Amino acid sequence: MAGEVRVEEGPFGPEVRPDRAAVEQTVLYLHGDPRLAGTVQDALPTARELARATGFAVLCARYRPRFPQALDDVYAAWEHCRARGGAVAVTGKRLGGALAAGLLLRLRDEGAPPPACAVLVSPLLDFTLEAPSLLLNAAADRTVDAESLPLRAAAYAGPESRSNPLLSPLHGNLHGLPPIQLHAAGTEVLLDDALSFATRAAHSGVAVDLRVYEDASAQGMRHVGAAADFLRAWCPNGLITHAG
Repeated sequence: MAGEVRVEEGPFGPEVRPDRAAVEQTVLYLHGDPRLAGTVQDALPTARELARATGFAVLCARYRPRFPQALDDVYAAWEHCRARGGAVAVTGKRLGGALAAGLLLRLRDEGAPPPACAVLVSPLLDFTLEAPSLLLNAAADRTVDAESLPLRAAAYAGPESRSNPLLSPLHGNLHGLPPIQLHAAGTEVLLDDALSFATRAAHSGVAVDLRVYEDASAQGMRHVGAAADFLRAWCPNGLITHAG
C-alpha cells in the first residue's frame, strides 16, 4: 500500500498522512531513542514508513521527558486521536514503548475504550532495571549505553516507585489489554523486558505476537513491515471496541 505521504504540524505533534482525501485509521506513535530522550522529529522516518505501508495517519506525539507528565501528554494525544471517530492503534519504541503500555493500563483501569491494538518496539518496560539481559547483552548491544541507562532512567522516573505499573508496565496486571505485537533483537539489553511482558500478557489472555530478530540491523529492516501487517489486521474501518 505504498504511496505518497505528507507531514502536517498539529497541536500534539507532527502527523504523517497518506496523500489521499479520507483516512479513517490513526496510529499514535511514541518515540524513544537509546538515551531515553530525543524529539518527535526522530520518529518521522519510521512514521513515514508506517503511513506508506498501512495507509493510516501516524501522529508523532510530543511528551515531556519526566514521569508522570509524559504519560499525561500521551493520554491527551490519545484522546485527540480518538475524537476523530475511527480506529486508533498505539505504537512505541524504547521509552515510547513504556508509555504505550502504560497508556493501555491506564485506559483499562479507567474503563475507557482501548486502542485497537498496540505495537511495542524494544520497549523499556521495567524501570527496576533488574533484567539479566541488561548485563548479558551489554557488550553486544551498540544501540544503548547500558552504563548510563540507570542514571537516565532515574532522571525520568524521579521519586516515583520503580514498580508503579504505569511507569513499569511489566509489574502491572495485564488482563484485558488489546492485541499486542512486540519486537526485540536477541542481542539487545532490553530483550528480557519484551520476553517477560509477552509471556505475562499471554498468560493473562492477551493476543500476543512476539518477534525476536537476530540483531538490531535485522530488526530495523524487518519490523516496520511486520508492524504494518499487524496494524492493518486489527484496525479495519470504523471504531474498534474490546470487551472485558
